Amino acid sequence: MTPDLRELYQETIIDHGRHPRNFGELITANHHHEGFNPLCGDKITLHVETKEDVIHKIMFEGAGCAISIASASLMTEILINKSFNEIEAIFAAFHELVTQGNINETLSDSLGKLMVLGGVADFPARVKCATLAWHTLKAILNNQEGVVSTENTK
Repeated sequence: MTPDLRELYQETIIDHGRHPRNFGELITANHHHEGFNPLCGDKITLHVETKEDVIHKIMFEGAGCAISIASASLMTEILINKSFNEIEAIFAAFHELVTQGNINETLSDSLGKLMVLGGVADFPARVKCATLAWHTLKAILNNQEGVVSTENTK
């Protein structure tokens, strides 16, 4: 990755970390779930409005490091009007990106701006920060109960 590209990625993460999109409570949500990353102290509550297995609106509240907040912010932007099946595929591609640092080229288009988090793979301790919102969303999709902890996720 060129220094200019790395700088652009860092700027995007900082921007979303400081000015998260879709931040706040969603009154019309029909799903709410909490997630916690005890290693970093990140906490998140997702509010999701779904209809017929499609996300129509998604917002989040919480506090955490820039990676955690940026990942949640970017996630909320990309998943609007996506079906649960599409979300599963996007999650798999994103997880591969942040854990292995690479991705199947055919899936990279589905990630869009999430590609900025590819550098997380170089810092294994930050993977749980980047995936907290995603694991919390998966708990909603799978009707899991209880707070999601990154200590119980892969």
